[in-house]
Amino acid sequence: MATLYYGSDTAPIALPDRLLGYIKVITSTKLRRGESFTFTWTGSDDEGGRSTIWLQPAIPLRFVFTSPEPEQLVGEYLRALADQANAASGLVVDTRTWESAEEAARTPARAARPATTGRAVRAA
Repeated sequence: MATLYYGSDTAPIALPDRLLGYIKVITSTKLRRGESFTFTWTGSDDEGGRSTIWLQPAIPLRFVFTSPEPEQLVGEYLRALADQANAASGLVVDTRTWESAEEAARTPARAARPATTGRAVRAA
C-alpha cells in the first residue's frame, strides 16, 4: 500500500501502489502547468464516506510507494482519469472499483475504432 502525504498533515492517505501511480502522473502534470484541482476518493476501509483534498502547486506533496519499481499504467485509463481531473468535479476515484475501471479501459469494446494494443505507460 502506497501513501500520499499532503501538506503538513502527518496522517498519510493510503492507496494501492498502482492507483497512486496514476494519481502521481496526473497531479505532476497538472501542477507543473500551474493548474489546481480536487481529488476525491471513496471506499477506503478505514474511512467511511468520501474525502476530498485541494491540490495546488503551493501545497507540498510526497508520494511513497511500497514497490521500488514503477507500476505499469494503462494509457487509456490514465487519459480517462486526466480528463476527469480537468472537469469541474475534479478527479474522483472509488478505491473499491478502480481496478475494474482500469481493466475496462485496457480492453475497450470499440469495434469501429482500429485495433490497438493500448500502449502501457510507465509511472516514473
